[in-house]
Amino acid sequence: MKFTESPEWLETDGHGGFASGTVSGIRTRRYHALLLTATTPPTGRVVLVNGFEAWIKTPRGRFALTSQRYAPDVIHPDGAQRVKDFSMEPWPTWRFKFEDGTELTQELFIARESGVTALNWRLKSVQKNVRLFVRPLISGRDYHSLHKENGSFRFDQTPNGEKVLFRPYDGLPGIYAMYSSNAHYTHEPVWYRNFCYAEERARGLDDTEDLASPGVFEWDLSAGEAVWLLTTADSPALSRKRDLSVRKFFECLRENEKLRRADFPSRLHRAADDYIVSGRNGKTVMAGYPWFTDWGRDTFIALRGLCLAGGRLADARDILVAWANSVSEGMLPNLFPDLGAKPEYNSVDASLWYVIAVHDLLQAASGSGVVSPKDKRALQNAVEQILEGYSGGTRFGIRMADDGLLACGVPGVQLTWMDAKVGDWVVTPRIGKPVEIQALWLNALQIAAQFSPGWQKHFARGVKSFRDKFWNTERGGLFDVIDVNHRAGENDAAVRPNQIFAVGGLPFPLLDGERAKQIVSLVEEKLLTPLGLRSLAPGEADFKPRYEGGVWQRDGAYHQGTIWPWLIGPFVEAWVRVRGNTAAAKSEARAKFLAPLLTHLDEAGLGHVSEIADADAPHTPRGCPWQAWSVGELLRLDQVVLAAPDLKTKMNRRELQVV
Repeated sequence: MKFTESPEWLETDGHGGFASGTVSGIRTRRYHALLLTATTPPTGRVVLVNGFEAWIKTPRGRFALTSQRYAPDVIHPDGAQRVKDFSMEPWPTWRFKFEDGTELTQELFIARESGVTALNWRLKSVQKNVRLFVRPLISGRDYHSLHKENGSFRFDQTPNGEKVLFRPYDGLPGIYAMYSSNAHYTHEPVWYRNFCYAEERARGLDDTEDLASPGVFEWDLSAGEAVWLLTTADSPALSRKRDLSVRKFFECLRENEKLRRADFPSRLHRAADDYIVSGRNGKTVMAGYPWFTDWGRDTFIALRGLCLAGGRLADARDILVAWANSVSEGMLPNLFPDLGAKPEYNSVDASLWYVIAVHDLLQAASGSGVVSPKDKRALQNAVEQILEGYSGGTRFGIRMADDGLLACGVPGVQLTWMDAKVGDWVVTPRIGKPVEIQALWLNALQIAAQFSPGWQKHFARGVKSFRDKFWNTERGGLFDVIDVNHRAGENDAAVRPNQIFAVGGLPFPLLDGERAKQIVSLVEEKLLTPLGLRSLAPGEADFKPRYEGGVWQRDGAYHQGTIWPWLIGPFVEAWVRVRGNTAAAKSEARAKFLAPLLTHLDEAGLGHVSEIADADAPHTPRGCPWQAWSVGELLRLDQVVLAAPDLKTKMNRRELQVV
């Protein structure tokens, strides 16, 4: 069985670090690695062990298990051709078949409680004189960078029983490689040059690097399975290992990890777990792998699915309470950057999504005791601070206008979720009164009015203005932005998905009846695809059919047609709402809209949902293969929006027992 290089697997360590690669074994991204750790969890990520070269020797000859791509476009050796089968259950597992009849299984997983990347190889049947050789490929670089041969790299190694310590550079964690007793290590330093990463080249980025290999690990497979464990010198795993042999330690890790994964009720629940990690302020949400960290907007959107629909109310509480301390002038930061830089307050909707997430948490946790009175006060106080800041006016022209709607935006700043910017070019500035910002704002006012009645009058005024001003009779839907560039009466009629939030995706729909049906119909006709909603309708002036090319080309297409799977959540919720939320409508929605996305779990980032996809068929997945809000919205649909009432009741009982 031959594999393309595109399907990718992911293993996470629960602290922002991860391992990832392709089914073929050919690394196609700078982020593909075996040991990639977060030095200041969940950020400060560095790549320590990028990959490995592996081969076996039998009485019939030498056979490669691995393949690498070298510049300009040479694949060597031929190990990928020997992959007979691949499975993701319960973790990445390859089965090789060699020309002499030898068959070998390779497994790889990260043991969550210890942060150890564990690999093992075993023969299908007992054979004599079969030996496995593995050469680690090491760098020691920031995960966004590339590594080049240099004289500062230290090949030195410190042997210690069944483990070897490498310290390639000062200021980085040391690397421990542990191996089972049927193995030995031979120090043979060498540089491997000009690895070429196809995905980086396709994205118009630097795509070649050099990696160092300090030596060779050799196992006698005839004497038993080969075990190879990789971790950092400061890993808690080393103290847990104590006097256990590497083999016994591995068996404990494997059994514990197998039990942990078996405890998740579905693939989506297990995928959700990869995004909920321990960070600087306790639990946080990683927006996506391999390159995103903990973004504010993404956290609050994804949390409703990952945590609330996923039965993790305590995690949702901890995350939202931690963020409550970050309100500044009514705003929450959109990003906590790496390297300890100051938070960036450059999002109009992150704070509003926070209010939505607080509302959904309090609804889900009502009567459970998960949210204490103190926590509830902290959450509601944060909501009040947000609305007071926005209503009175804050950064970037964000303010409640006389009509009760929320104006926002200044030249040169991208404030909404359509936030692509290259240099000084803001691709979709959307200055004025964007439609989904009004839906969020008015929902936030209604939520706050439940415990602070003074906000009700602002909600009433804003809803009337929204219904009077946003309807576009010509297109049978809503304007995307009104009062463009703060000029009254100037409207943007481009057909975008943002209007769907007036009907679905939020607790309180702003429209119902015939207008709501027309919006859903328009979005379904112009924007719906099997993988989600297009960000702009075909035929619009700025429509881009594909997300490809260099940075300018890709960012210029990011919100100009490119499909976003996370938008399937609000769309399907709107679709069933206008059909009365009946059991028949929910059943039809499952078959019509969820089935293609569930199929996608086996197509790109295995077990997960991609960040984006091309607007035009065949809708090639792009961006991050593993995206938090994509998985979160699919889980929210499955467990909440489309769940039968009795199922939701049973699920809530189970959730309360879990937390």
